[in-house]
Amino acid sequence: MHTKRISEMIEQKRDTYIKVSDSIWDFAETRFEEYRSAELLAESLEREGFQVERGVGGIKTAFVGSFGTGSPVVAILGEFDALSGMSQKKGQATQEPAVPGANGHGCGHNLLGTASLAAAVAVKQYMEENNISGTVRYYGCPGEEGGSGKTFMARAGLFDDVDFALCWHPMGYNSIMAMDSLANYQVYFKFRGKSSHAAASPHLGRSALDAVELMNVGVNYLREHIIPEARVHYAVTNTGGLSPNVVQAYAEVLYLVRAPEVQQVQEIYERVCKIAEGAALMTGTVVEIVFDKACSNLVQNQTLEEVMYRNYQELGVPVHDEEELKLAKAVRATLSPEELQTSQKEFPGGPDADMVTWLNPYNGDLIPLNGSTDVGDVSRITPTAQCTTACFVNGSTLHSWQWVSLGGTSIGHKGMLHAGKVMASTAIDMLQHPELIEKAQEELRQRMGGKPYVCPIPEGVQPSVKK
Repeated sequence: MHTKRISEMIEQKRDTYIKVSDSIWDFAETRFEEYRSAELLAESLEREGFQVERGVGGIKTAFVGSFGTGSPVVAILGEFDALSGMSQKKGQATQEPAVPGANGHGCGHNLLGTASLAAAVAVKQYMEENNISGTVRYYGCPGEEGGSGKTFMARAGLFDDVDFALCWHPMGYNSIMAMDSLANYQVYFKFRGKSSHAAASPHLGRSALDAVELMNVGVNYLREHIIPEARVHYAVTNTGGLSPNVVQAYAEVLYLVRAPEVQQVQEIYERVCKIAEGAALMTGTVVEIVFDKACSNLVQNQTLEEVMYRNYQELGVPVHDEEELKLAKAVRATLSPEELQTSQKEFPGGPDADMVTWLNPYNGDLIPLNGSTDVGDVSRITPTAQCTTACFVNGSTLHSWQWVSLGGTSIGHKGMLHAGKVMASTAIDMLQHPELIEKAQEELRQRMGGKPYVCPIPEGVQPSVKK
């Protein structure tokens, strides 16, 4: 079977992929500033014979590596951005930043981008060995964390000629990622007032900070009157200075509005905007609304997921040695009962083990994901499927120091390499059975109701670096 040969190909280059992953772990670059990470992956593709186009979609750290000609075209999606403030020493069962205040890979994207690299290279090699026609592309997708890089790339039409797309995510379990995600908008509300002496002449001032606070209070009252599946978060990104004796002339707040469908997000967003305008009226300030980014919810493709599941079954799951299990036990001991209970509620189906050693059954049922991913926009353009592999301890959560710690260890590496094998095997299976590609595309047309993809990011909005 092709799964055996794909596995051999990836294992032959395992040291190279581990080195790439660990380098990206060390770089820990945040959204749209992943210059070293992107260049390392691009150069790795070029060494393997891919033609790489950098700076695609108007994003400096986005790139596409291509091999082959014509159709079918398979896209393998890679991410490589980190999270701010999540520095953590690797391989430890205690929370200790490597560099206090620095960035860290709390979502495992060093593993994600590298496994996709391994998959793309293996698909290329297998196509060459077996004279399979078509094109394999690696999409270097920056800024998934708070930037929706793929959505900007989708708006630029970079996925329009893709026949199907594959991706994965490191998790604490092995599964087909059949999930419902939340669409979202991320928007800045920037208030401008008038400074004055807060004691001598407060009546002459107009507090932008008051406006931010009133807006937040208003939105908190709104929560009772929106659908329960929606989520609204905010961060005060500028309080107007550090001097309490000055009426703050400028303040801003960043909002993230989520809901199951884009239209629902739009409706809530419009109400949030009215609250912001009301806060400005109450305080005699003015508000500027700056749209930052958005992403759509996922569209499932069961045809493609079934192919991926079949290949996953043939490959099995990662196997861990005694030292890895010892580390996993120590890390899992740091999780609270609430964390373990939440994880079991969201992803049921397994025993209370330190590391998941089984493949979760797949039957096509969707699991609600109370989060967002810009893979959703790709899934509305072309059939898309994702898997997960156990790179972290059972019950651990995304964006945690435990993930940063294990993401640079052999536990993470094993899951990473295995994900590469699953994606590459799935790609080859699809390329050798064009009738499955057509079936997957027909399923997407039906799920979309014949409607074309509409990007949720307005024209004119450009990717920005979040400070």
